[in-house]
Amino acid sequence: MKTSDFNYDLPERLIAQTPVEPRDSSRMMVCNRNNSLRQDRIFHDIIDFLRPGDVMVINETRVIPARLLGVKESTGVPTEFLLLKRREMDTWEALVKPGRRLHAGDTVSFGDGILRAEILDTTDAGGRVVRFLYEGVFENLLERLGEMPLPPYIHEKLQDPGRYQTVYARLDGSAAAPTAGLHFTPELMQKVRDMGVSVVPVLLHVGLGTFRPVKEEDVEKHVMHSEYYEVSAEGAEKINAARKAGGRLLCIGTTSMRTIETVADENGVIHPGGGMTNIFIKPGVKIKAVDMLLTNFHLPQSTLLMLVSTLMGRENALDAYQEAVRKEYRFFSFGDCMLIGDDLVK
Repeated sequence: MKTSDFNYDLPERLIAQTPVEPRDSSRMMVCNRNNSLRQDRIFHDIIDFLRPGDVMVINETRVIPARLLGVKESTGVPTEFLLLKRREMDTWEALVKPGRRLHAGDTVSFGDGILRAEILDTTDAGGRVVRFLYEGVFENLLERLGEMPLPPYIHEKLQDPGRYQTVYARLDGSAAAPTAGLHFTPELMQKVRDMGVSVVPVLLHVGLGTFRPVKEEDVEKHVMHSEYYEVSAEGAEKINAARKAGGRLLCIGTTSMRTIETVADENGVIHPGGGMTNIFIKPGVKIKAVDMLLTNFHLPQSTLLMLVSTLMGRENALDAYQEAVRKEYRFFSFGDCMLIGDDLVK
């Protein structure tokens, strides 16, 4: 299986630069997993495709303002940090620019010195391990000094940082948003609950590996990034009970799906747990528990497009993407979405 097997042509004008208002007014392509029947809808119509007894899994992660701009203290050279993962209370893994000028022992100042960082080491991926020095509460300083780390294909400044958070975001830790969830409003979430659909939160802190291109032409040689996840005992029990009673499992976003498939056994039973996952869902991998997926349109040759292709078949997925291009759907993080499941379109 080749990475080039998951390519498609995307005009740059279809890469969404800003989110639509209101959140639930984006377009939604409803797709069958088992055939090429599709339907064009608006996102708030999602309730038309749900049934009482279904269970909807959401990712409660919250994006932190992980981009910090400062200066190297010894030279005054402008410096950029992008926080990736917290190792300990004040120690983080980060991407740094300019990397060639930042070595172990160097220090960087942010906000005229109210936050400082010391470079400790280099990571295997070429980033840095850094220790922050400050007085007060780190999270407060990060909110004050940090910027939202928008994906590299978004070139316009986000006027409202809250639009890069889901309405149910709760637990700090992501460097990127679980973007399928951006379409929900609080009112729509309540409608889903009111119709008898269980809403179960899980956690997966999204890393920037989400945007890392697959460089190997042989898909099997690609090494997936790892991300932290948690599934509670209560959440696992609710999912298992709903599925046992005949309900379908809908994952909101690929992060929720990767989390569920990490903790599902071969019989589709969900087990509570937490830790790091580097699960790579690609054609040939068995989908153990997930019945339906809501997801945005993903980059060509990406692991996320491979995940979608696993759920609905590669040819079916690429045909849907080509149709989305023809119909000028909006792509990527602030774009439109797909709802994928069995026999959703008659």
